[in-house]
Amino acid sequence: MTVVDDRIEMADTSDARTLDMMFEWLEPTPEGFKVEIVEGNVYMSPQRGTHWQIILSIVRQLFATYQEEQLLSDVRIDFPGRLNGFASDVVALCEGASADAKGHWRYQDIEFVAEVISKDTAANDYGPKKATYATAGVPVYLIIDPYKGTWHLHTIPKDAEYRSVLSLDFGTAVDLTDTPVGLALRTDRFPRD
Repeated sequence: MTVVDDRIEMADTSDARTLDMMFEWLEPTPEGFKVEIVEGNVYMSPQRGTHWQIILSIVRQLFATYQEEQLLSDVRIDFPGRLNGFASDVVALCEGASADAKGHWRYQDIEFVAEVISKDTAANDYGPKKATYATAGVPVYLIIDPYKGTWHLHTIPKDAEYRSVLSLDFGTAVDLTDTPVGLALRTDRFPRD
């Protein structure tokens, strides 16, 4: 087989198979790093203490509504579009969601996603990932910006965009009572970078 044959065969495979291959090529991931594929581009980000403290705060608060097995952090989920394998900071799954035989979770079971931005990958969270989450019908997408001390709540997904957006400062609770999440997230203890 030649390089040309290999590339033709690769182009003929489905996006899911190509994502699997790309993630296999990236193994093993260095400890303390998160790997995502966004629109076919590979991003590797180090986890920071501030980042983790915000994620942990969100997860702890979500225990009021969700069981432990419904919450994920930095776990690969494949999304619609061209080569989108995200490892979202926080994901809350609907009741009864389960992984498939390969251990993959379905984006259709997601009720909530939170991303804590990093300087190097913030454009993904505000751009292609937001559009992908809306296309996938994720009901609630929360972006947390520890650099500015703000959060941005996106709801009502339709036609690859969120129709409702609310942006406020840390200290103001994120009111999710009218969403599948059904609670208000406190942000007054979120650390800033």
